Amino acid sequence: MRVDVVTAVHAAHATFLPAAYSSLRAQTCRRWRWLVQIDGVNDSAVRAALAMTGALDDDRVVVRSNRAIAGPGVTRNIALARSSAPLLQNLDADDVLEPDALRLLASAMRAHPRAGFAAGHARDLLPDGTLRDHPLPLVPGVLPRGSLSEAWLDDPGRYRLPLHPAGVMWRRALVVELGGWTALLGMEDTGLLMAVSAVSEGVLVDAPTLRYRKHPRQWSNSVERSKFDGTAHISLVRQRVQFLAAGPGWLPGTSSATSSGP
Repeated sequence: MRVDVVTAVHAAHATFLPAAYSSLRAQTCRRWRWLVQIDGVNDSAVRAALAMTGALDDDRVVVRSNRAIAGPGVTRNIALARSSAPLLQNLDADDVLEPDALRLLASAMRAHPRAGFAAGHARDLLPDGTLRDHPLPLVPGVLPRGSLSEAWLDDPGRYRLPLHPAGVMWRRALVVELGGWTALLGMEDTGLLMAVSAVSEGVLVDAPTLRYRKHPRQWSNSVERSKFDGTAHISLVRQRVQFLAAGPGWLPGTSSATSSGP
């Protein structure tokens, strides 16, 4: 199956793009296209970083710019609008995919046609290049509808997502139906993951698929994040999950989750 890889990037993270591109070139799955969407007014830093690797000469790489600062959620949605493959893979600009990631996740989606998403394990990529594993509170295989929100610990001091949303592969049709990435500061992918899980089952692959880079410039380490109270965002995600979970589920080939069977 074809996969469109979506990456939102701003100038400050341009230096990470060569590693992201190298991880795509190393994929055992070859049927991918990389949709790079630049968040900002000036795209010179991003294009220069990609030019260094030869990515701008790769027909599989398509680069566009917002020509405005819009944030990661809006930027991903702009890339979503110009995607066409049945599967979407998120890849943040500062992360890298494991070499078998696209093949493993696409194979899982093919084997489970009712699944709206697939994910694997995420390993922290530390500044010295070492990798740190994180055990997940989930059993590999099919993730029943609604199971992710049940395993989401969102109380202060124990906050933990059941799997890392930055490395998820999605059914494009379902992402579009649910409105794309959510308008939540720092929780754009969490909001989408919980919404998709509320209407469909997923698949957890028992293998690492993402290397999540830890560095001083990431949002989770920023001064802005330390000042931000995400309680309202978490409440909104929870309320949306309740509404979606109470309705009928999503089935492939249907035009709307609200009109499909339970």
